[in-house]
Amino acid sequence: MKYREAAGVRLSAIGLGCWQFGSREWGYGEPYAKEIAPAVVRRCLDLGVNLFDTAEAYGFGRSERILGAALGDRRPEAFVATKLFPVLPIDPIVGRRARASARRLDVEILDLYQLHWPNPVVPLTKSVEALARLRAEGLIANVGVSNFNLAQWRRAEDLLGSPVLSNQLRYNLIDRRIEREVLPWAQEHGRLVIAYSPLAQGLLSARYGAETTPRNLRANSPAFLPENLRRVEPLLAALRRIAAAHGASPAQVSLAWLLRRDGVVVIPGASSVAQAESNATAADLELTDDEDAELTAASDAFEPVGGVEAYRTITRLAAQRFRARLAGIASGLRA
Repeated sequence: MKYREAAGVRLSAIGLGCWQFGSREWGYGEPYAKEIAPAVVRRCLDLGVNLFDTAEAYGFGRSERILGAALGDRRPEAFVATKLFPVLPIDPIVGRRARASARRLDVEILDLYQLHWPNPVVPLTKSVEALARLRAEGLIANVGVSNFNLAQWRRAEDLLGSPVLSNQLRYNLIDRRIEREVLPWAQEHGRLVIAYSPLAQGLLSARYGAETTPRNLRANSPAFLPENLRRVEPLLAALRRIAAAHGASPAQVSLAWLLRRDGVVVIPGASSVAQAESNATAADLELTDDEDAELTAASDAFEPVGGVEAYRTITRLAAQRFRARLAGIASGLRA
């Protein structure tokens, strides 16, 4: 396992994203929450993973509870990060919610407490003041942000008067917007980017295509529109070729490409212990400069359908699925 160091913190380059823990939108159900998720956490610890990221919004606190119970007496091995849902992020509300997260996680201190999103109404000053007080009290060790642009991140750091350790952002081979400003600044100043959705919700696993469209949460993502699945095929083909050359999977290659960027850690989710093991192994996969360049060029060439056109198509497909479901129900009732 590779590790990153910043502001006195040492994190595994590959962590575990815990959004799926107890969240109904993923459709994993109770067996996953009660049996598979705890086993995934323990196996990650065995493999040297120490970064575990959750949020109070995930499953309305269930993700935090599941993670806390799974860590158990192995808590000292973990760096636990959670996030504050940004509704009224001011004192004393921030304090109450941070303590609630700590109780659900069964921890005395939150290793990293992140503002989940900027709040367009509440001044950032109020939120950072509350976080600074909690840090002074010893409830949180490090402050982070999520989904902040560079100006917002720098403003938060100015207000805090010390490093805001990390910014959690969407970053993967089909969404590289942070490379324009945020990532270079983080690299220059010794901060971390925590890349969420590093596999683009599974698109970069190369399991999906025009004939194998996903269900559940992914079905409503523009990335999985039939036209985008067609357009992304050259990038997926490059991932498959490079994966075959290394005896690896396209998902592992996608993660390895991200880890060639200084200051980046990734937090893929895992639906099974086997997937967690596969993700962790990607930290040891060394791509060549030529392979990196090939993937970057394929990424540059990908031009997805987006905007109004994409959401019109999503709405139309959702309506078709709904009508098909109703037809199935009606057929069952007539039988």
